[in-house]
Amino acid sequence: MSIPGPQDIVRQELPNGIVILARENHDSPSVVVSGYLAVGSYDETDEQAGLAAFTASALSRGTTRRTFDEIYEEVESVGASFGISAGVHHTGFGAKSLAEDLPLILDVLADVLRHPTFPPEEVEKLRGEILTDLEEREHDTRRMAALTFRELAYPEGHPYGRSLIGYQETVAAISRDDLVAFYERGFGPQGMVIAIVGAVEPDRAVEQVAAAFGDWEGSTFSRPPLPPVPRPTAVRQKFVPIPGKTQTDIVLGAPGPARTDPAFLDAMLCNTVLGVFGMMGRLGEKVRDEQGLAYYSYSRVEGGHGPGPWTVIAGVNPVNVERALESIRAEIRRIREEPVPEPELADSQAFLVGSLPLRLETNEGVARAILEMEQYDLGLDYLQRYADLIQEITPERVQAAAQRWLDPDAYVLAIAGPPE
Repeated sequence: MSIPGPQDIVRQELPNGIVILARENHDSPSVVVSGYLAVGSYDETDEQAGLAAFTASALSRGTTRRTFDEIYEEVESVGASFGISAGVHHTGFGAKSLAEDLPLILDVLADVLRHPTFPPEEVEKLRGEILTDLEEREHDTRRMAALTFRELAYPEGHPYGRSLIGYQETVAAISRDDLVAFYERGFGPQGMVIAIVGAVEPDRAVEQVAAAFGDWEGSTFSRPPLPPVPRPTAVRQKFVPIPGKTQTDIVLGAPGPARTDPAFLDAMLCNTVLGVFGMMGRLGEKVRDEQGLAYYSYSRVEGGHGPGPWTVIAGVNPVNVERALESIRAEIRRIREEPVPEPELADSQAFLVGSLPLRLETNEGVARAILEMEQYDLGLDYLQRYADLIQEITPERVQAAAQRWLDPDAYVLAIAGPPE
């Protein structure tokens, strides 16, 4: 297959700041729209945690031209789909339709992004849905361990440390006026990126985006720099008791590399060896398969604009918590102290290189990859350089990444499970 690159990705910036990325693909008659706006939970306060997610979800509940029901009836009548959701740095949106329906889908997206009305009755329905989800979270060991880890790993007030969807008390207190004010202050074309991939000529795609969004003005928050995140110097831990559960979930780790860090790919390859490749890497082999201490055990490095978490995640029988933790720490210590053998490293490199074409099999996968290149300023030729970038990573670089970000004696630990 042809790896997307500058030869077939059209990039154009509109006068109002919107960046359009388009790639033509006629293997199917469909087209995917994917993008983001420069507004997210970064722009809310601790006291209004969940405001960005609440606002994003409310955008499609009614506009000046369409009711909630009319929006979805119009989209579904042509077999299309779309959605909007908030993240920390961005609010993402996406849609998929037949190529012939692209003007309709862009019109609907422009309508909900530019002209939401936040109908009071729909806002209250949505609030009820969010509060129900938050109540369910309190009884979910995996979600509570993940939430608690972030609260422990990042300083108070840091946007990475609070719940993206908020808390019962914060969501209950958010008013419709708060949603309107947040929208009016933060939603606009500056920093907006939209990728269109599928059975449409790039120039035509650019024209259609310009027709839908080219005259949008809007506003964008002025953001202070991300607060610094100190490394753990000792063990920082918390246990969350959840009655009625028979499994305990563990999240152990620390703030890791930003996606823009020059050593990010080193960390990603290190993480692949530790807890991804095969049956969840070394962690899956040792902690789960050989020692039988976990139902699952794997690792994840998130990246992002700032130091996203690098974590080991495990689900265990409550009686095995301490033994599982010792085994996890032993694997972290081993990858820090011993260079990864060349054959093992080569297997993980082959996995990362070989999985790239699979990620690019669909228009959705191509759109995600193109957006990532734009978001982190990787260059339009990044995917074409990717295999070489992975293959040139040495055992020494993998070990250096582990020593920089992982420490078996200084880490953050969140545990959620049945009361002790």
